[in-house]
Amino acid sequence: MSRNTEISQSLIRVLPPEICNKIAAGEVVERPSSVVKELLDNALDAGASSIRVIIKGAGKTLIQVIDNGSGMNADDIPLVFLRHATSKIEKIDDLFNIRTLGFRGEAMASIASISQVTLRTKRREDATGYEYELWGGEEKHLQPAAVEDGTSVAVRNLFYNVPARRAFIKTDATELRHIIITFQQAAISNADVAFELVSDNSTIYKLPVQDLDERIAEIFGKPYKASLIRVQEETSILKLTGYIIDPKMVKKTRGEQFLFVNGRPFMHRHLNYVIQSVYNTWIRPDEYPFYALFYKTEPANIDVNVHPSKLEVKFEDERAVSTLTRSIVKRALNDRYNVPRIVPGETAATSFAGSDAFSRGFDFRGDRVSTGRSYGEASASRDRGFMHQADITDRIYGGSPSGKARTGTTSQQADTPEPNDKQPNFDKFRGFWQLHDQYVISQTLSGLCVVDQHTAHKRIIYEKALNASQSGLPSTQQLLFPQSIDFSASDFTLLKELHPAFLKMGFNIQLLSGNSAIVSGVPADIKMGNEKHVIESILQQFQNFTTAVRLGKSDKLAVGVGIYAEARGGRLLRVRVR
Repeated sequence: MSRNTEISQSLIRVLPPEICNKIAAGEVVERPSSVVKELLDNALDAGASSIRVIIKGAGKTLIQVIDNGSGMNADDIPLVFLRHATSKIEKIDDLFNIRTLGFRGEAMASIASISQVTLRTKRREDATGYEYELWGGEEKHLQPAAVEDGTSVAVRNLFYNVPARRAFIKTDATELRHIIITFQQAAISNADVAFELVSDNSTIYKLPVQDLDERIAEIFGKPYKASLIRVQEETSILKLTGYIIDPKMVKKTRGEQFLFVNGRPFMHRHLNYVIQSVYNTWIRPDEYPFYALFYKTEPANIDVNVHPSKLEVKFEDERAVSTLTRSIVKRALNDRYNVPRIVPGETAATSFAGSDAFSRGFDFRGDRVSTGRSYGEASASRDRGFMHQADITDRIYGGSPSGKARTGTTSQQADTPEPNDKQPNFDKFRGFWQLHDQYVISQTLSGLCVVDQHTAHKRIIYEKALNASQSGLPSTQQLLFPQSIDFSASDFTLLKELHPAFLKMGFNIQLLSGNSAIVSGVPADIKMGNEKHVIESILQQFQNFTTAVRLGKSDKLAVGVGIYAEARGGRLLRVRVR
């Protein structure tokens, strides 16, 4: 058999460039926010001091990033969209000394292969700029154009030639939230750059150059500024700076946890776990704090080339980084609440005596504050609460002889003859007790029934809220004075998506511009006051169920209403006597 025959029968073939680019796009371009990230990285690498992001159709119709960076000449423009063409790498040693956000040179080729791209750019020293257009990776034209200094990249009709991938894009509200998070990462890590985000002709963010704490407050809300805790530490191999949040400002959902290394946002499960474990001393397990921490080290000490989207980073000494992070975050929280430091040779009692917070027996855990009572005092308090409930039972069912257990039977029943076995005298509405202000105990035909009042009431409120939304006849209590509320951009985006469902639940909410809304009514089962906290809690609970539970919007909102309005454990229930 000849060599030519062997080659013609080969099963292995080299894929054409257009297919390679589309395959690479499956790793690099996961969703519209991936395109936003790559374009923002390029703008920042170009030295831009002002960046504007324009979104239409949650990124499916248009993603445009305009910057005032260095721009490009006519020779460089076509090279931008070639695979592995980059200005960041020249030799192999450069891979271990990466100081830019982008470096592999494959993102733009991948983006161009699955969209319609228009690039307009001009250098400051050039008299004219250029416009370059590609459709599905195929060049349409390159021509001179009147362009301002810098670069504008417009990506239209994402995945237009890969309909199977487009089918996996989520709802507009979901995709816009991902874009907002990506924008927030860039804005937080570059407070010395002005940013603007416009979605469907509505300005979501317009951020001037500002200090980091002001930038965080501008993005997440004014109350954050007073609650930020500064952290700063420097060692021979690592510098850690940034902000964490006061435990009182934690939320029920993740999404406000930001880690950066050498200006690059990254994900690191173990570091997130370490920070969360420090906070767990102060908050509940299902609550999550805000933090924006910046790690700075020599590029040789980290590997940023371990993920197609460059989202994961490996440190050369993971243990040292984790230990330093834990120590700094713990010290910052302890200093916030004047927690004493015990030095060798000093007893805990002596140290605590000098702390005003601990001398009062202060133990902060979320909204739970221990007053320092002994176990005996706490037990006596619980016993007094139980005896108070027993007094109510006496009022309903009659007293019992001194020294004997209360049975829940009335005095009239004591004079009646004992019922025979064939005709049991049983009343299911008799004999209810509350134990430790947390459980309701009742008799049944065959034994004892113990009900968790917390869970039971939550279920009742859930059923009422769900029925109200389905019947279209919600019970609403109007506020005496309507409340104007400012939301974060991500919360307001979700609120707009769920607005019809909120109205069906009994909320009376009017959406305004600028991430604001007016609340003039809430469901009857929700206690009036602090309406912003009510709605934010429900939105956070909704996001918790988005990926974990397959329920409809009304079901998820009803769960949120039930969780907020429920009768929590530790609350004394009043018995209504008829």
